Amino acid sequence: MGACLTRRVERTAPTLGPSPEGEKEKLMRYLPLTDTDRADMLSVVGAASIDDLFVDVPAEARLSTKIAGLPDHASELAVERHMSKLARQNLSAGEAPFFLGAGAYKHHVPASVDHLIQRGEFLTAYTPYQPEIAQGTLQVLFEFQTQVARLLGCDVANASMYDGSTACWEAIGMARRITKRGKAILSSGLHPHYVSVANTMAKFTGDQLVHDAPTLSADPDIDALIAGIDKETSCVVVQYPDILGRIADLTPLADAAHAAGALLVAVVTEPVALGALVPPGEMGADIVVGEGQSIGVGLQFGGPYLGLFACKQKYVRQMPGRLCGETVDAAGKRGFVLTLSTREQHIRREKATSNICTNSGLCALAFSIHMTLLGERGLRELAALNHGLACQAADRLAQVPGVTLLNESFFNEFTLVLTKDAREVVRSLADKGVLAGVSLGRLFPQHASVGNGLVVAVTETVTAEDIETLAQALEEELA
Repeated sequence: MGACLTRRVERTAPTLGPSPEGEKEKLMRYLPLTDTDRADMLSVVGAASIDDLFVDVPAEARLSTKIAGLPDHASELAVERHMSKLARQNLSAGEAPFFLGAGAYKHHVPASVDHLIQRGEFLTAYTPYQPEIAQGTLQVLFEFQTQVARLLGCDVANASMYDGSTACWEAIGMARRITKRGKAILSSGLHPHYVSVANTMAKFTGDQLVHDAPTLSADPDIDALIAGIDKETSCVVVQYPDILGRIADLTPLADAAHAAGALLVAVVTEPVALGALVPPGEMGADIVVGEGQSIGVGLQFGGPYLGLFACKQKYVRQMPGRLCGETVDAAGKRGFVLTLSTREQHIRREKATSNICTNSGLCALAFSIHMTLLGERGLRELAALNHGLACQAADRLAQVPGVTLLNESFFNEFTLVLTKDAREVVRSLADKGVLAGVSLGRLFPQHASVGNGLVVAVTETVTAEDIETLAQALEEELA
C-alpha cells in the first residue's frame, strides 16, 4: 500500500506586508462557522445571541416557529434528488409535439453556436468600456448591429436591448422625445405582455396609451389604427406578424402616421419571418423593435432573451442603448469602439434616453453567430421551411370538426377558432402529452370573446407526425 501523505495546514495567510505589531493575518476559510466562531463574532459586536441582531425587526414580522409544510434543512444529495424528482413532472418542449409560440419560439440552434459563444475572443468584457481589451466583444456587437439593421430594413441598429417588451416601451418613449407628444396608439394585435409592460412604464411618464380589445377577425386592425391617429399622437405601435399571426401591409399606416406628424413603431416577435416577408423598415416604419430569441437562443423557460432595436438614421441621437463603431488605430489597423455608451445615461437621470442601461450581450452574441452561420440564403431557406410546414399544419387542422382557421395569411403562426374554450383544450391535451398552442383566453383573460381562440406555431422542429398527433388529439377533444 502506498504511504498516506498528510500536510498540516496553518490557519494563517501569507503576509503581504508588515502586519500590525507582527501579528499574523487570519485566513478567510470560506467554510461554515463553528460555534466558537459565532461566539467570538457576537462578543466583538456586543450581542448575547444571534437573535439580538434582529431586535429592530417587529415581533409580528418574525417567525416564531418553522414554516408549515416546509421541510427542515437536508443534505445536498437529498435536495438534488428531490428537485430531480420534481423536474420529472414537467413536460418540456423537446419531449412532446410542440406548437407553442406567441412571442417565444422553438427553433433548432446548431451545437456550434453554444461552442462559439464560449470562446474567449468573443466572450470578454460584458461592458466593453476599454476597447483595447474588448475587441472581440465590440466586433461581434458591430456585426450584430449590421445584421439587425439589414434584417429589420432600417438604417441603424443598437447593440441590443433587454428584451422585446422593454424595447417596445423604449420605442414609445423615443417617439415622445421626437414628436413632443404623449399619446401612443397600440394595435389590438400587439402582444398583451408588451402592452402590459408599456402600461406599467406609462404610469411614471404620463404617456396616454390607447389600446382596444382584440377580436377574432381575419383582418388586421390597420383601418382602425389609421382612423385613430390625430395631432396628439406620438406613434402607432403595430406587431408584424401580429399576435394572431396576421400579416398586413404597413405602408398605408406609415403614410397616415407621417401625415399627422406621428411615427410608426413596428414590433417583430418572430425575426425568422423576415427571411420571407418585407421588413417593416422598407414599408416606412420609423422604429422597428422586436424579440431576437428565435435566432440563436433556446426557449430557456422564458429567458433571458434579447431586444432588437433599429430606426431611421435621423433619429439615432434619440435611440436608447449603446452603439458600436468601426475605426482605425494609430497604426492604421481596423478596430472597434463604443461610439455611444450607456454609461453617459447614468448621470442624465430624467433626461436620459433610457434608464435600463443594459444589453443582453451573451444572447446578442448567440444571435449574431447563428445568423452568420445561416447567412442570407440560409435564413430564407429556414423561413421557407417554417412557412411550408405551417401551411401543412393549417390545412390538416382545418379539417378537424369543430376547428376553423381564422387567418387568410400567416407565416409560421396562425389562429384556430374552436367550438369550446381553448384553455380547457390546451390543458387536456397537455395532460395527454401534446403541447397544442397558446390559448387566447390565457393571453387575454379579461376578454371572454376571444376565449375560443388557439394560437398555433409551427417551426422547422415540427414533424408531419407531430401535426397528425395534434389533429387526432383535437378530434378526440372536440368530439
